[in-house]
Amino acid sequence: MIRSLVQFAEDDVRGVAGVAADGSTLRLRDVHGIRELALAAIGDGVPLAQAAEALAGEVIDLGGVRLLSPIDHEDPAHVLVSGTGLTHLGSAEGRDKMHRAANAPESLTDSMKMFLLGVEGGKPEAGLAGVQPEWFYKGDGGILAAPGEPLSMPDFAEDGGEEPEIAGIYMIDANGDPLRLGFALGNEFSDHVTERGNYLWLAHSKLRAAALGPELLLGELPADVRGESRILRNGEVVWEKPFLSGEANMSHSIANLEHHHFKYAGFRRPGDIHVHFFGTATLSFADGFSAEAGDVFEIEAEPFTLPVRNPLARAPRAPLVQVRAL
Repeated sequence: MIRSLVQFAEDDVRGVAGVAADGSTLRLRDVHGIRELALAAIGDGVPLAQAAEALAGEVIDLGGVRLLSPIDHEDPAHVLVSGTGLTHLGSAEGRDKMHRAANAPESLTDSMKMFLLGVEGGKPEAGLAGVQPEWFYKGDGGILAAPGEPLSMPDFAEDGGEEPEIAGIYMIDANGDPLRLGFALGNEFSDHVTERGNYLWLAHSKLRAAALGPELLLGELPADVRGESRILRNGEVVWEKPFLSGEANMSHSIANLEHHHFKYAGFRRPGDIHVHFFGTATLSFADGFSAEAGDVFEIEAEPFTLPVRNPLARAPRAPLVQVRAL
């Protein structure tokens, strides 16, 4: 039984492997990408796992190949990366501290109000829409760093901080209906100093790179996901903390987050891919830690067998952007 999929490149030839329940890794025959496999599964009217199992071949050692992000598109503009915040129990604490430090109000901050709305109405009964979450846009598929590649913060960034999260991976079918391919472990990556300056700068703080682990988990996400987020500097762990995800640890159901993303017709364009981060409650920034260029972010969690691991880099200084009339 194949439980997850991995894209890889071997001698510049792409392939897909299936990770079985016993941990063995099997090369899929005549498949060069997970999107290709998903399109075949849609055409045959079968689940993605079934399509993968039908093509399972010989055992492959993933240690001898280059691992890729678990989803991509020939045209990165057809991949939309977005996310939701304040969705996890406890996730309001760090955000509330940032905004109180900036504004020192005695009343509830807007972040805490948004969080409480989710606690009260983020898990509606089946078939009903609950309260809408906070939503943000990160970029197109060009922002996704492959496994091991640097997460590069712009030269104007004030911070480059990790956010250990689960992301849903989706494809829009020919009828305009969203299909969930699976889940990936990810590092949503944000500029928390910019956000702390004014919460209306949240949109700016999110226009950054992001990373996904190489593994696409098939089927449903376990209700209780537990993992570790750590930062290494010169090979030594300088910050580490456990994190929780899954609906048991969230103030919103995944179905509610999905509804409020895909309710917009513009997000249901046939053929498009969506990577949607579900949020987190664990940040090194909330503990007063500041990552530096060269540090390595490492995130791992069961049931994923492979970690998210990327070094932090800073892009070179760019000139002032000046627009000219045509």
